[in-house]
Parts: sequence; structure tokens; C-alpha cells
Amino acid sequence: MNVLEIADLHMSFGNNKVLRGLNMEIPENSVFGFVGRNGAGKTTTMKIVLGLLKAQCGFVKVCGEEVRYGATRTNRHIGYLPDVPEFYGYMKPMEYLRLCGEITGLSSALIKDRSRELLELVGLDGVNRKISGFSRGMKQRLGIAQALLNEPRLLICDEPTSALDPIGRRQILDILSAMRGKTTVVFSTHILSDVESICDRIAVLEQGELVLSGTLAEIQKQHRRNSYHIRFASDGEAEEFSQTEELKREGVELEREGCSLTISVSDVSVGAQELIDLLSRKSMAPERFEVLEPTLESLFTEVVQ
Repeated sequence: MNVLEIADLHMSFGNNKVLRGLNMEIPENSVFGFVGRNGAGKTTTMKIVLGLLKAQCGFVKVCGEEVRYGATRTNRHIGYLPDVPEFYGYMKPMEYLRLCGEITGLSSALIKDRSRELLELVGLDGVNRKISGFSRGMKQRLGIAQALLNEPRLLICDEPTSALDPIGRRQILDILSAMRGKTTVVFSTHILSDVESICDRIAVLEQGELVLSGTLAEIQKQHRRNSYHIRFASDGEAEEFSQTEELKREGVELEREGCSLTISVSDVSVGAQELIDLLSRKSMAPERFEVLEPTLESLFTEVVQ
């Protein structure tokens, strides 16, 4: 079942077209990476899903129900962590979660149990000081606990790691990864390495349009260019091989750095075996021959240029 369905979504602010017929489906219990440069339309999409903005065309469904602009009932299925969460600084974590639970209509006993469970999950159990003294990372972790308090079927996180140090980023990613199989996580970011580390599925948004979508393996298979790294014993050998006539053809790109040579090919006739045969005919024995898998960063750069 798809927890979130987006169909033919259009949105403009004045003459600025932010979304241009966006279509997207997010299956239940997946960790979904929503990727794009700043200004690509990610936050606008999330605000429409939350009923905070009214799309000019198209529709959004959460758990099979259509989202309605303003006080939409579908938000009972959603937990939300904005990019900069705000808190009452004079409160302590348990006090803040109790307030959030009361607002959503949870019983006192359930609020107490869920708050303890979630504060332990996010590494804030036993923290009994005012939120005003929290670091940015601690606030992000408390924000995740608040978003999970009502056991949502869909957790939306808008740039949750963008302003954190490496340790803080890793902590947030570990928490989101721990949600796998318990709820559906939509994780908006422009930090591609974070997406690669925890996401099951990926969608890349560029100028309001979806330019890549699927699992990382599917995207790599669909858009891959065969790439190889060859390291020789000397700079001279690398230079000699780079001048091989068979490599001077359209669809073959070479990049040499010292004794290393990176070869990227879109010509399917040039594969690993063909390169090995070329090396053999030239009686050259490299120190290293490696097939390079395309990274999300390289794929992203290719489709947004």
C-alpha cells in the first residue's frame, strides 16, 4: 500500500513555477529520500502534503484520503519535523511532550509511556533541563520524539541534518533508520551521502519536476555509465595507455591523474573485458583494475546539469 500519493501537482508563486506536474508514490514502511537542491520545491511539496498550502492543480492522498487545504483530517496520520523546529524554551523535554500529547488528545498514561519510550529512542532519557539550553542536535532529536508521539503512519522530516556536525548527523540518521518497518519516513535533504546511507527509495526533484525515482540500485542500472579505475606502476604507463587508439572514440571519457586512469564509457562495446584485452595486447600489467559503481552524487550531477 502507498502511504503517500501525489498526482499532477502544480504550484506557482507569481511567475515562479515551483512544481510542474509532480507525480510520486511512497510505499508503506519505506525510508524515502526526497532529494533536490535548495529551491527545487521540496518544502513546498511537504507543505501541500500537510495542508498548509493549496496546490493550483493535482491532488495528494495520505493513507488513501485526499488532503484538503487547511485543517486537513489526514494530518492525524502524519508526524512532522520542520527544518528549524521551535519549542517553549522554559519547558523540559517531558513537559513539552506532555503538552504535545494533551493537544493531540492522548490519555495521561499513554503520554507518559510514549514520552519515556521516545526520549530513550532519541537519546534524551534522563535529560531534565530546560530546552533553551539544548544544542541544535538535541533540539532535532526532541523534534523527532514529538513527531513520533502519536505513532504516525507517515513521518516527514524536512532537512533534519543540514545544520548539524558529523556526530549530530549520524545520530539523527541512526534514529530515522531505526524507524524502518515501524513507520514510513520521508526524509528531505540535499545531502546525498545521508540518503545513500539509510534510504530504501529515492526521488530527485529539479525545478519542480521529478528527474530520478526508484531504489538506488534501479537508478544506477537505468542511468549508469560503465566506469573503470586503472592504476599503473608509473605515470608513463598511464599516459601510454590513455593514448590507445581504441579509446579515442565518441562516448569514451578519460581522466588521468599521475599513474591512475579513470575511464567512463557510454559505448557498451567498451567493457571490462575489452579493456583487459587492450592491456594484454599492449603487454601492460596494471597494479589495480577496478569497476566503479556510480554514486548518487554522480547521478544527481548528471541529471541536474
